[in-house]
This record gives sequence, structure tokens and C-alpha cells, in this order.
Amino acid sequence: MKMKITVTVLLAIMAAAASAQQPASEHDRGSSLQAWQDARYADVLASCSNPPAPRTRNIQENNSTPPMPSLPVASSIPGVIQGGKIWQVVWRWEGNNADGPIAGENGNMLFANNDAGNVMEFDPESGLARIIHDNINTAGAVSRNKNGELFVGSRGIGTGIEQLEPERKLLANTYNGEPLECVGGGLNDLIAAANGGVYFSVSGSGVFYANPEGVVSKYGDVPGANGIILSPDEQTLYATNSGTVVAFDVQEDGSLTNQRDFGPLQGGGDGSAVDSEGRLYVATGRSADVFAPDGTFLGSIPGPRGMHGVAFGGEDKKTLYGIVFYGAWGTQAARNAIVAIDTIAQGFLGRAK
Repeated sequence: MKMKITVTVLLAIMAAAASAQQPASEHDRGSSLQAWQDARYADVLASCSNPPAPRTRNIQENNSTPPMPSLPVASSIPGVIQGGKIWQVVWRWEGNNADGPIAGENGNMLFANNDAGNVMEFDPESGLARIIHDNINTAGAVSRNKNGELFVGSRGIGTGIEQLEPERKLLANTYNGEPLECVGGGLNDLIAAANGGVYFSVSGSGVFYANPEGVVSKYGDVPGANGIILSPDEQTLYATNSGTVVAFDVQEDGSLTNQRDFGPLQGGGDGSAVDSEGRLYVATGRSADVFAPDGTFLGSIPGPRGMHGVAFGGEDKKTLYGIVFYGAWGTQAARNAIVAIDTIAQGFLGRAK
């Protein structure tokens, strides 16, 4: 009898853990298209004064269920993380979803869903997520500034930056009077500044800034732009440029100057975060590389293959969350997971990310 009870309890625990990794059944994986995937994309490019080369991707249908990548053990980085800590899967979903995560209220996390075209709030305690903003034009990253204004990057035709809170409105979707699609590439990441402006990256094109009036400017030479984040004091902007991080000085009007190399990465650069000490954390597809504010490389936190973004969250902001893509992109085999690991370092408390 005792053996039967033990087995029953164990099975119940396993079932609860499995359900905590799944969204509620009513959530649709979605079928939103990024601009370059849309049949109307060629017509948009034809309207550009200097049309960029079309962006294509060879997608071969794959319906197989992919295995979740292995979860590596962390090595010690003084002041950042204890050795022996292991990533845990806290949520997963089908499709090309879960992108651009930021901390929410009460220890929750917010993230954008590309395919589903929404923004969701994830509760680590229950393992469930709910839609808080829907009908977004292929949602990319999200960002909340120090004043509480929430923004999302829209990746569909009409690519742009939309404000979701406190009111919903378009901030910007043009550059020099033409659709943002005319700059080439695709919108990747964004970070909202305290002044109401938004910095964002476009793959294959560079780093852009939409000022509070929605006027967009381009800065520097960052063709591999992807992850983008402001320092806690918002005096420095960091952007990944393929296998390197570059830094800019932020001027009073939001413009950027003094582009410089900040540090090399252990892989390709993607979504990034900062902690309360000003350290920079950059997802590389296989790790979170950690840098001191002066650019000194402090070490890597090994992550699952496909980890393409990181953000601090939790009640005390001492949990580092990662988003992991695995499977075949653009097919029924596409998957995303959210993983978490405890840290010594505390995320910056003055901004969601």
C-alpha cells in the first residue's frame, strides 16, 4: 500500500510539473507573418526609392516533434551566479513564439508572440500565461520604460513600433517618409527610453531611434544589429553586431554618438539584459555572456542551444530567464520554451529590463 501511495504521489507531481510547462488549451499558436514572408512584401519594396534586396528563407516543411535541448550546469561567476545551478524549463509552446521578454508586476514576466500576434503575461508560480494585448501585427519584442509606458515591435507588413500602455497608438512605421520595410531586413529587438523614445534594431540594416514624436533616425554602422539594451542610467546603448557588442553614448536629445566595440561574444549576439550593478548579459544562442560595465568579460552562463534572449525577473529579480527556440523554424515543428536559473546578481530595479 505504501508503495502504491508513493507512486501515485510521484505521478501527480510529474503531471503537475508537465502541465506547468504548457499554456492553457485555448491559446492558438497562430499564423502571423513577418513582412518578408507576406505575399504583399514585393509590392511594398517596389514603392521604395532605393529598394533593398528581398529577404528569403528556404523553409522545408517538418511536422516532427523536436526534443527540448539539454539544460547545462552553470559555472561560478563571482557576484553573478553560483556554480552548479541548472536551468529549469518553466513554460513552453508551439510555434515561433515567446520573444523579447521583460519583467512584469508581482514576479510575472511579459513576452511577445510572433506567430500568435499578442503579448502574454506569464506567472512562474502557476506556470500559466494569459493574453494581455491581442491583435498585434506579428508581435516581436516588448519593452516598458521607466515611466511605465509599454511598447511592442510589429513585424508584419506595416512594420513599426506601437505603444500598448497607457494608451494604444502607433509610434512609428516610416523612415525618411518611406515604410520601414524600405531599410531592408526585419525588426528584431527594442528598448524604450525614459523620454518616451524607443531604440530598435533591424537585422541587416542597423540601429534606429524613434523619438517621442515618432521621427526615426539611424545611427552608426551595425549591419548585424539584433539585441539592444540601455544601461541603467540610460547614458549608454548596447547593441549586438553578430559576434560583437557595440556601445554608443546617448545624448540628451536621444541621439547616439561614439560607436565603439564593447566586447566579443562566444556566439552570435541576441536579446540582452542589465543588472543592478550595470553588468551586461547577452544571449548568444548557447550562453548568456556577462560583461562588467567597463567591457571586461566576466564569463559565460552556459544555456540550452537556441537561447536567443535573456531578462531578469521574479519577486526579487534574482532569476535570469531565457527564451529558447528549437525545432524547424516556420514549420509545425517550431517550438519555444522559457527557462529560468537562480542568480546572485539582481536585475536592475529601475526599469522592467
